[in-house]
Amino acid sequence: MKLLTEKLVQQLLSKNEEPCISLYMPTHRSHPENQQDPIRYKNLLKEIQTSLLQKFTNDETKDFLAPLEELIDDPKIWNLTLEGLAVFSSASVMEIVKLQVAVEPLAIVADSFHTKPLRKYLQSVDRFHVLGLSLHEISLYEGNRHYLTEVDLIKDVPKTIEEALGHELTDKHTTVASYGGSSGESSSMHHGHGGKKEETDIDAERFFREIEKSIHENYSKPSGLPLILAALPEHHNLFQKLNENPSLLSHGIKVNPKSVSEEKLIELAWEVMEPEYQKTLDIWVEKFEQARADGKGSDDYKELAIAAVEGRIDTLLLESDKVIAARITNLETGNTQKKDIDNPRVDDLLDDMGELVLKMGGKVVVMPAEKIPTETGLAAIYRY
Repeated sequence: MKLLTEKLVQQLLSKNEEPCISLYMPTHRSHPENQQDPIRYKNLLKEIQTSLLQKFTNDETKDFLAPLEELIDDPKIWNLTLEGLAVFSSASVMEIVKLQVAVEPLAIVADSFHTKPLRKYLQSVDRFHVLGLSLHEISLYEGNRHYLTEVDLIKDVPKTIEEALGHELTDKHTTVASYGGSSGESSSMHHGHGGKKEETDIDAERFFREIEKSIHENYSKPSGLPLILAALPEHHNLFQKLNENPSLLSHGIKVNPKSVSEEKLIELAWEVMEPEYQKTLDIWVEKFEQARADGKGSDDYKELAIAAVEGRIDTLLLESDKVIAARITNLETGNTQKKDIDNPRVDDLLDDMGELVLKMGGKVVVMPAEKIPTETGLAAIYRY
């Protein structure tokens, strides 16, 4: 299983070997709905088989399908599903990605992988992580203003204080002795590391430090998502004090996330995230306006198509849900051609541009219509 990151998408886009098989499907978290997921998966494999047989022999088709068919009976795939599943297979690639967002069923055989559903999700800047933290356990959520789902933590991330500290819990080393009381009865007193509160504070600091490091390395760094802390008020100061994760926001949610509904947690998280989201959009708009003033920015799609194939685009801003009914007809010159906008299957120039920019190591940012700084639905900052 792979985490969904821009690096993974870039790796997929770098492969151009026929056939590249891309499969997307919605999945279900709970029983009995998830019992139907393997059946839907097999139906998509039939579509892939039909596509393969148009160009390859029966034996070749069987070889291409073999690694995909192995997944049908794999409990690791179907017993712990999220909202969606993406599978990519070729001669040198086999990637399985569990998705936090539902996707439309899709089975495509081509000479490159189909990554648009992944890129559209990754390129929106309203996404974030929420770290639920208590003295004994953690939880991690991923989402945006509309939804929040709990992340199935990888094994390298400790989920409880026992997993993090193991046999090194401070109170394990506390010694107990008996002292005579004034009435002649003995009473037990703890000593060695100080009182129980001091021991708890030591364990909390060590636990929080371990969690901060694990979340930073395994989730914040590869995803680049802002991190919101959700914990009781008394835990915020300590965690912020020892934090070295630049993705952690200075303001957090001062409740235990397990004590509120999912809807309430989304509301509280967006209250924290929205100012950061608006600030991020404003920064990108300012950068573009400055670049355009310096002759290093444009919103002309014909110019930008040429710049994209030449690798000159550093950052491409795209209007969410806008479609430009055109396609790049020549990947060497960047020439474009208008298509019939009434045809629902026309190429989307913005999607093609986003793919090209990512392939060239650039960044793509999807923005709402009210924030995009141009009338054309796209804007680019050039490298040179």
